[in-house]
Amino acid sequence: MNWDDTTDAEAAAERLVGAVADGEDQAVEAALRPKDLGEFIGQEKVREQLDLVLRAARARGATADHVLLSGAPGLGKTTLSMIIAAEMEAPIRITSGPAIQHAGDLAAILSSLQEGEVLFLDEIHRMSRPAEEMLYMAMEDFRVDVIVGKGPGATAIPLELPPFTLVGATTRAGLLPPPLRDRFGFTAHMEFYGPAELERVIHRSAGLLDVEIDPAGAAEIAGRSRGTPRIANRLLRRVRDYAQVKADGLITQEIAAAALAVYEVDARGLDRLDRGVLEALLKLFGGGPVGLSTLAVAVGEERETVEEVAEPFLVREGLLARTPRGRVATPAAWAHLGLTPPRPQSSGNGQQDLFGA
Repeated sequence: MNWDDTTDAEAAAERLVGAVADGEDQAVEAALRPKDLGEFIGQEKVREQLDLVLRAARARGATADHVLLSGAPGLGKTTLSMIIAAEMEAPIRITSGPAIQHAGDLAAILSSLQEGEVLFLDEIHRMSRPAEEMLYMAMEDFRVDVIVGKGPGATAIPLELPPFTLVGATTRAGLLPPPLRDRFGFTAHMEFYGPAELERVIHRSAGLLDVEIDPAGAAEIAGRSRGTPRIANRLLRRVRDYAQVKADGLITQEIAAAALAVYEVDARGLDRLDRGVLEALLKLFGGGPVGLSTLAVAVGEERETVEEVAEPFLVREGLLARTPRGRVATPAAWAHLGLTPPRPQSSGNGQQDLFGA
């Protein structure tokens, strides 16, 4: 997906089950974010490993190694970067790859860092190549060469940098060049959350938001949160609104289910777009295979929106498969929508029975 295309980014952000943060999410997340590793829920291995890295750095009185966090949106990469700064008792500077399009942009940021400061670089894979190459030397030697002038008369002026910790975050680790990946002292991949972990997240957020919720209500929301804490918190807020308007404020299983039905989030976490893709695939094309462009036209969305916003979750849930011939629905997709797969037609030569069984 080309995230420079704001249409696709907005399509992901405006969905209730979209993992891209919008303005409201960013404001609420600031209040709900855990402040240290002890408060952080889930990602047990990452927390344990990161705790060792930070404690060892503090014991040596040194700056922590550079950290690379990869994983889907909404799993806590930004939160962990802030926790790293808090644990190291250091200030944090936050920027993103798309904001650094020239080596000069990066040089200006690096030259203003304080000793020990944490620089959080979100979507690091979207940095420009010149800035990326400057970052190699900054991470390894804590210096950059600033080029003054052009052509044969250009001069490289070395600029020493104070020791700092770079925390890079990416949703597409495969796009990072090996020279950049190798310069991180610690790398971690953030996994999707299980239902039990999401229930803990929901109970913690409910307490901070002063929302009453029973265990069954938390379980109902967790089951529709697509393994993502950001989505769980967003659904909690919408269910809270419903409970305050339509009930007595207490979130039960029945209230949560009724609220999410209003917002068109089904029991498996699929929303209108997800179901639209599946229904078109099943009802119009008999379960496929069908080309991505044809499927996108059928649901009235852009090709990139279907491919990068809807399909990843459908594939992860085992409802859709990407094949060389096109998109194909799985038996689970037919069952989820309560439809009966068409009977395979015999070709008359026995091959249909052999391959269609």
